[in-house]
Parts: sequence; structure tokens; C-alpha cells
Amino acid sequence: MKRRSFVLALAAMPLAAHAQPAEWQTIVGRDLRFRLEMPAPATETKAAEKEKGHVSERIAWASKRDGEMFDFDYVDYQPGWFSERDSKQMARDLGRGEAEKAFPRAKFKYVRDEPVTLQGWDGYALDIEDAQGALVMMRTYIVKDRLFRLLVTAKNNDESKAAAQRFLDSLRLAETRPS
Repeated sequence: MKRRSFVLALAAMPLAAHAQPAEWQTIVGRDLRFRLEMPAPATETKAAEKEKGHVSERIAWASKRDGEMFDFDYVDYQPGWFSERDSKQMARDLGRGEAEKAFPRAKFKYVRDEPVTLQGWDGYALDIEDAQGALVMMRTYIVKDRLFRLLVTAKNNDESKAAAQRFLDSLRLAETRPS
């Protein structure tokens, strides 16, 4: 009887739960404000680091796939921290950060360096390529007073770049910005 219940429970699961490859997992925020996919296993960490404006700890997930890094984190800021400022400029400043120091233009090619949106929320995309064609791809999004950041590395091959793009494209937010 127990085995029959288990089999029936498996059959009742949504098709999407069956279809997800075992090497990827879905991360869902505890407050249900976001979800994304990243290679399994993803390790969650919390950092008590506090920067100006933070009201919570930084929560992050990290994983590796074929030696490539997949990192995602978010942190909440004080109410009004972003909404009282130009969120497009804030997304650019936070999205670029120290990139020009870490990746000088004399040695690296900036493949994508532009504002983006996700479900109407302001963000910034920065993709940097080295001389061998390997990539570091970063996305930063500001949603109300929460900052989301994604960073992924990719080798110069289609499979690695496809996995990196899958990760970046998988972030979904619970709410769309009102028009």
C-alpha cells in the first residue's frame, strides 16, 4: 500500500517537476519574491556584511558546472533607498561596480555594457570577454528596495555559453513593475 501511494504521488506531480534535468535546480526566495535556475548543487550563504543603506544580510547562492561559476545574491535596502533616486543610474553604478579596475579595457573586450529591464524593473548588463573568448556575464536588477545580482563565467564554447545564458534568463520576479 505504501508503494502504491508513492507511485500515485509521483504521477500527480506536475510535468515540469519531472522534466527538470537533475543537474539543474530551482532556487525560490523564502519570501517567494523570485525564482531562478542554477546548476546543482547550489550552496546558500548569508553574509552579515553591511554597506550603506542595507537593512538585511546579503543572501547568496553559488554553484559550479564544468569549472564555471554561477553566483546569485540579493540584499534589501532601506525603504526609499532606490525609489528616491534615479534607479537607472543606480543600476548602472551597482552593475558596473569595480569592473573597470578588475577588467581593464586594454586587456578585455566589453561585449555588452548597457541598461536592461526585467519585468519592467531597471537593471544593468555587463558582459566582458578575455582574449581567448571566455566570458564573465553580470546582471544587476533593482526591484523596489531590493538589489539582485547574477554573475556567471563561461568558456569559449557553445555548451558553456548556453548554460550561462540559461542561468541569466531564468530569474523571474513575483511582481512586474506597475506602468
